[in-house]
Amino acid sequence: MILLQASDWAAFIGRFHPVLVHLPIGFLILAGLLEIGRLTNKIEVKESTVTFVLFWAAIGATLSCIAGYLLSLGGGYEAALLEKHKWQGIWVAVAACVAWGAKSDFMNQKVPFSSLLYLPALAIGGIYMMLAGHNGGSLTHGEGYLTQETPEPFRNWLGMEPKQEKGADEIKPIADVNNAMVFQDVVNPILKARCVQCHNANKSKGDLRMDQVELLKKGGENGPIFIAGKGSESDLIKRCLLPLEDENHMPPKGKTQLSEGQVAILSWWIDQGAPFDKKVAELKATDAIKPALAALSTGASTSAGVTSSGPAAESPALSLKVPVPDPKAVDALKKAGLLVMPIANESNLLEVNAVNIGALTDAQVALLEPLKEQIIWLKLGDTKISDQAASTIANLKNLQKLHLENTAVTDATIRQIKALPYLEYLNLVNTLVTDAGIKELAASKSLLSLHVWHSKVTEAGVAALKQAKPGLEVTIGINEQQIADFIKAGETAPKPEEAKKK
Repeated sequence: MILLQASDWAAFIGRFHPVLVHLPIGFLILAGLLEIGRLTNKIEVKESTVTFVLFWAAIGATLSCIAGYLLSLGGGYEAALLEKHKWQGIWVAVAACVAWGAKSDFMNQKVPFSSLLYLPALAIGGIYMMLAGHNGGSLTHGEGYLTQETPEPFRNWLGMEPKQEKGADEIKPIADVNNAMVFQDVVNPILKARCVQCHNANKSKGDLRMDQVELLKKGGENGPIFIAGKGSESDLIKRCLLPLEDENHMPPKGKTQLSEGQVAILSWWIDQGAPFDKKVAELKATDAIKPALAALSTGASTSAGVTSSGPAAESPALSLKVPVPDPKAVDALKKAGLLVMPIANESNLLEVNAVNIGALTDAQVALLEPLKEQIIWLKLGDTKISDQAASTIANLKNLQKLHLENTAVTDATIRQIKALPYLEYLNLVNTLVTDAGIKELAASKSLLSLHVWHSKVTEAGVAALKQAKPGLEVTIGINEQQIADFIKAGETAPKPEEAKKK
């Protein structure tokens, strides 16, 4: 227990290293500037003033070294670079102490000629301070952090490689997703863009490296980060779905987060056995993952990282002005396991997704009620909800997109939600909804897209609905070849009428 407490205290004090390290930097720079001003007769400075500044530079450097050492005990840093940074920091502290001593009256009285050490010590402290700062930045942010933004033409003069373009690590469109290698072309670009910056040869947080396949398979200090065939049980997925404020959430708060589509692709890859040598076409593409794969083909995506299966961006719902979401209500949803995210930067409109909570119940759906104005995209597919959740859903007055696929909802739910004024997209795939249920949707003035394959809806029911609403797009079913073409081309799936012609 004592060791555990010591470890906790070490981690706590170590976290103050980034704060403490600024003390010696500031004091040493100030001492140097004061000396330059005094030697050039620009300013008048008392010896006691410089001595006072150097005293606190020495104290600050010593405390920074102690905190830095304690921080390093947590691991996750490249050993050789850490060793360099540690000794450079120690030399800064030693130089600051020597400079202070050489400047103080006490040392001058005890050690003859000690004043001769003053300027060399101050210069050495300044040099090692810059070196330690450079390597500290590399440890925290990756090798070459302080120089990676060097502009042209200095890069060319210094023999540096051309500057990498912004977004070079972002996922690029894939010409033929079906024939793409699932790890190399689909999964690895996500890891490079969002994970490798903290898990590489120079910085391996948690002793985890994700820049090489074998090291990715090995995992980190807590073991493997994925369990082949079990995406929802893998740490790689669990950590991405933790609340942003959780210290174990990955990527950490402040870093660019994985989109919903990227998390879905990683989870799907693991569920399929986490293969490293197969093509997308060799794996089973579930209905849930097809839009995310199709988005990779075209590069078209919503803010959530998935192709928009609903209406176009000019939808009136997207321009609604609503109050800031209640933080307590958002936290309650996150604690229940739901994903909650704004649909765009600085927007109060929300998307709520139950992708990580298949056991979601009707009672838990009631947690949506306090956010009835803000929620416009709601994904409750593949959960345990039933018609009892419909009353809550019907109160989400600004709802634009609704996913209820693979749930137990029936026509009773349709009767309650048909009056939603902004509802434009409705997914009822593999539900118990019948022709009588979709007939109710004829009264909807906003609905544009309806998906009902594998439900109780018949072609006759669809035909009757389209006669009442000619502009409504209804998808009742597509064959396997059309699905393959859809993924390959990244285009909208063929309409039922076009499929019949084939």
